[in-house]
Amino acid sequence: MTDPVTALTASAIASLAFQEFVKSGAGDLAKRFTGEAIATMGQLRELIWQKLRGTPDAEEALKKVQAGSEEEIFDVTTYLKSAMKNDQDFAAQVQAIAQEINAGKLLDQSSMVQNVNGEKAKAWQNKVEGGEVYQAENITINKT
Repeated sequence: MTDPVTALTASAIASLAFQEFVKSGAGDLAKRFTGEAIATMGQLRELIWQKLRGTPDAEEALKKVQAGSEEEIFDVTTYLKSAMKNDQDFAAQVQAIAQEINAGKLLDQSSMVQNVNGEKAKAWQNKVEGGEVYQAENITINKT
């Protein structure tokens, strides 16, 4: 069994496998992953396809994701999670491939500079890779 600290979730694995279709075009993908990692994404997709083949609903969800439907990635994740739970060898295989893809992720070396002047000035700056950002606007500063 894989180490829970380093194990990727079914959602993260599905996202890595189908990123080429749902997240961005090939140009943007090339900015974030090495060529080897992008090629490995194809291997991961093929492994997932082979495992879920024969389940009509799963096949339909896979086809829609490959057509660019971001909404269907949730369904693919559900089928993948179930397959990983029921087949430990398959789970280990997809985990290993996903870790290999993650290792090929290019680090964002860009910097962010923000100058805020004034006592009542507000400013937010975020650099996020995937997911959502939740910001707070109502902040109370108690001066003593």
